[in-house]
Amino acid sequence: MINDLSVLAVVPARGGSKGVPLKNLRPVRNVPIVELAGRVAGQVDCIDRAIVSTDHEEIARAAVAGGLSDAIRRPEELSGDVISDVQVLTHALLAMEELDARQYDIVVMLQPTSPLRRPQHVVDTIEMLVSGQYDAVWTVSETDSKSHPFKQLTVEDGKLDLFDERGAQIIARQQLQPVYHRNGLAYAMTRECLLDQKTIAGEKTGALICEGFFVSIDTEWDFKLVDFILKSGVNAS
Repeated sequence: MINDLSVLAVVPARGGSKGVPLKNLRPVRNVPIVELAGRVAGQVDCIDRAIVSTDHEEIARAAVAGGLSDAIRRPEELSGDVISDVQVLTHALLAMEELDARQYDIVVMLQPTSPLRRPQHVVDTIEMLVSGQYDAVWTVSETDSKSHPFKQLTVEDGKLDLFDERGAQIIARQQLQPVYHRNGLAYAMTRECLLDQKTIAGEKTGALICEGFFVSIDTEWDFKLVDFILKSGVNAS
């Protein structure tokens, strides 16, 4: 609990993945990434209950081995490629409230595909949500200026064009307003945000800016990049 508010952590980990088959069972330093997410959740004192939402029995076993207290099996209609986070989290929240006969005030999503998270990232996200009275808080990282929207291009029928015409006015990177991208380390939201606003980004959503290099895994290359970051020690502090 935090300020008398109960916290449910949900690790969403389905079995299907087109980019990397059974991605959530792939190891980072010999530990499946879904188990890593469970280990982090177990080190956050204000989390009252941490579970996995999955459609795959082996993922469920690995998650529980990592310290997650329960595995919520998704119905088939929540196991496809285009199922939203809102649908998955809502199902998990309501299922756990029925199972535990209690109401949870805060939901935290910990995606296994961000194995470089540390417990403090999760703590800071929850504390920011509560202290700032936000509907939701996302962890984000500053986007490298080379990937800024004003520097992006489109190609149509072989013809090159600017993604945004304002990019034509950019001469030096110092002219660019910083932009940020979600890094997947943690998402926290109130029960009201999820169930009533039906979103993980409510009317008042805060950004926890994280320093360091983080990877949200989608491809084999991402696994190699995670390994490089860990070996280099660039995130050590």
